[in-house]
Amino acid sequence: MAKLSLFERRRRRVRTALRKRAGDKPRLSVHRTGRHIYAQIIDDGEGRTVAAASTLGAKKSGANVDAATQVGKDIASAAKKAGVTTVVFDRGGFLFHGRVKALADAAREGGLEF
Repeated sequence: MAKLSLFERRRRRVRTALRKRAGDKPRLSVHRTGRHIYAQIIDDGEGRTVAAASTLGAKKSGANVDAATQVGKDIASAAKKAGVTTVVFDRGGFLFHGRVKALADAAREGGLEF
C-alpha cells in the first residue's frame, strides 16, 4: 500500500474523530482550492447533500477571506431553509485558520451551531 500524504492522513484522522462524536448530526464539509472555497452540509445517514454553497456562482469570486465569509453566510441561510440548525464541522485536511476559520465564524454568526 502506498504511503498517504500528510494531508490525506490528517483528513482521515479528522473524519474518524467526527464519526465518533457526531451522532446523527449532519456535517458541514469544507473544501478549498487556490481559486474557490466550497461548503456543503451532508447527511451521512441518508447519504445526501442537504445544502451547498461556494464561490463558483458568485459575482465576486475568489479565494480570499471575504469570499469565505460570504460562503459561510450563504451556507447558514441554505441550512435554515433546509431545517438544519446543528452540525459538526468537517474541516477535512485543512488547518483551522484563514479562509476555513472565516467560513466557520460566518456560519456560526448565520445561526448554525457547532
